[in-house]
Amino acid sequence: MPRKKELVRWHEDIRTRRCEMIAAWPGVGDVALILADYLRGKLGAIEFADIEPTAFFNATGVLVRDNVIEEPQFPQSRFYYWKNPGRGKDLVIFIGDEQPASKSYELANLVLDVAVKMKVKRVYTFAAALVKIHHSEQPRVWVAATDEKLLKEATRHDVVLRGTVQIAGLNGLFLGVAKERGMPGICLLGESPMYATRMPNPKAALAIARVFADLLGVPLDLAELKAEAEKAEEEMSKITAEAMGQFIENFTTPIWEEGQPEDQEG
Repeated sequence: MPRKKELVRWHEDIRTRRCEMIAAWPGVGDVALILADYLRGKLGAIEFADIEPTAFFNATGVLVRDNVIEEPQFPQSRFYYWKNPGRGKDLVIFIGDEQPASKSYELANLVLDVAVKMKVKRVYTFAAALVKIHHSEQPRVWVAATDEKLLKEATRHDVVLRGTVQIAGLNGLFLGVAKERGMPGICLLGESPMYATRMPNPKAALAIARVFADLLGVPLDLAELKAEAEKAEEEMSKITAEAMGQFIENFTTPIWEEGQPEDQEG
């Protein structure tokens, strides 16, 4: 296994100024991944480093393509950098393909080591907030922060405070480790239907993107993400309609099939 100093593999020598970081891993609705990857592509962020995967992931099998065995594949964990052309803040985007089965705390610290080296002043994560809403409704954005000062700053934007909540996985743990190390951070959570946890939710990601762009002071073209959200909503409407039809067909019985005494009129 590589020594600790080799766990981060640097490809580019990046010099930063005022810099903030987004960290994203898979989660409910893949909200964090959808938004982080959209920002990476839309801003044209360049990859400058990655994490040696064998330190956190185990290969459990291989792919056979046309009867030929391929080399083991591992989830990737990459860092990207966007230099703000104006006077605003630069941005580091970390995207992890998967969450490790163990060593999540160690991975969070390693990502924060890079943040410190890049002179990051604040970190952000994104997540889904499961609520009883219909997929056609406009999701709100919840906020959680590592301190009261940041929370007060965030409430100047279109966010909701929901008191005591739990943020599962590394999209939550990362901010806890950041607070432990004295680095301020904010998590934005987009409301998501409780019945659609296994479907990608670009609509929640879009709601978060609007708040995040306002927080960061960066104008973002969200047209493509909006189109993805509309397409996902249409697909969800189709699926729920089909599911309701199957429910009616399989779990209800027409009254005329229930059987009535011959001398009783319906």
